[in-house]
Amino acid sequence: MILAHGLGGSTDLPIPATYVLIGGAWALSISFAVLMFAWRTPRLDPSHRWVTVSQRIVGVVDAAPVRLALRMVVLAFAVYVTGAAVAGPNDSTNVLPGVFYVLLWVGLPVVSILFGPVWRIVSPLRTLRLGVCSVLGRPSSRGLLEYPERLGCWPVVLGLFAFVWLELAYGDPGSLTAIRLWCSAYVAIMVIGSIMFGDRWFECADPFEKFSDTVATMAVLARSGDRSLVLRNPLDGLRTLPVLPGTVAVVAVLLGSTAFDSASQIPAWRNLVDSMASTNAGATVWRTGGLILLISFVGLSFWLACRATGGVSKSARAQLPGALAHSLVPIAVGYVLAHYFTYLVEKGQGTVILLADPLDHGWNLVGQQGWEVSYALSEHPGWVAAIKVMCVLTGHVLGVVAAHDASLRLLPAGHRLTGQLALMVLMVFFTFGGLFLLFGG
Repeated sequence: MILAHGLGGSTDLPIPATYVLIGGAWALSISFAVLMFAWRTPRLDPSHRWVTVSQRIVGVVDAAPVRLALRMVVLAFAVYVTGAAVAGPNDSTNVLPGVFYVLLWVGLPVVSILFGPVWRIVSPLRTLRLGVCSVLGRPSSRGLLEYPERLGCWPVVLGLFAFVWLELAYGDPGSLTAIRLWCSAYVAIMVIGSIMFGDRWFECADPFEKFSDTVATMAVLARSGDRSLVLRNPLDGLRTLPVLPGTVAVVAVLLGSTAFDSASQIPAWRNLVDSMASTNAGATVWRTGGLILLISFVGLSFWLACRATGGVSKSARAQLPGALAHSLVPIAVGYVLAHYFTYLVEKGQGTVILLADPLDHGWNLVGQQGWEVSYALSEHPGWVAAIKVMCVLTGHVLGVVAAHDASLRLLPAGHRLTGQLALMVLMVFFTFGGLFLLFGG
């Protein structure tokens, strides 16, 4: 099945899983203690940079022909995949599930953390809208109506949930019919919404663009305030995460859904679903409930921990969850990488091979008939497990650093340390829970 995600469990760890769980919690606690004494003033700033990229290179990257060529290549690929999805075989050799779940959903954040918010640049639907607006002689940013800003990014929360529901809760996530229907609805909603509200609709409703933009706040290659290209500390860019209505929910969906993917593999959960649901529809209902519950827990617990701060006004306290939401991004990224690393590498190879002969006609245009998927990662589960642990711990430590730095900026002097305690305890719990779901189950 297409959803046989990352490999390596507790029995594959180089050290006992219990030691990993306890050690992870201690590592985070010690990190916080060190920050309390060694990091006393805010240091993270989006204007900081390591290196400024040559203007000659920036000129090439920003050149209209280069941007157009890049957009057209991605648009052509989208058309190619669409044709293969419709005309290709109606079985596991169809390219659609692999492109949809592996290359797009898992590959996109990897590319975004390296090169920035790539989806808004190469999105096929944005490209089509730009083309139509150019022909009509009107700016693509304008729609028939002004976007209601009070909605913030709540539309994208629904889009993200729709994707993870199909992947994790629906009874047959590999169904070509289900994926085709989802993609058709996505295209229709994006097209109609962009006609109504212009490009702003993509920013607030496109789940893939929001996923890319959120992860890209940690991109090493980024734009500075003067639009030059720079190489920077990934933590410096976290503060650029837009604080809109629904921002906390976006990060909660990304983190909570990945956690549910791990939790759903635990035998106790599977046995519960099997015992309580006698039909596939009933099992879908139970999985949907579990998915909503875990996402809600992540979002609500973070919201409560942020608001459990003294020394600030009622209005300032209400702003804290949004102002600290960026501290969850490294945790989400670390957990996604830990959970899907093997899946991306090995399933990604299989998808690329299928793309070379999408209609299963025996084509051998690039010699792919002799290619084989390398399962080197699966053959070394101990190393995979160690990489997973490092991804989770690194993500959580970076999250603690981001939260600590933001607290120094946002909280009054007398509450800068005590005000972080509730959030720190929550992050330790997230660390322990994340490692347990990956390995302890």
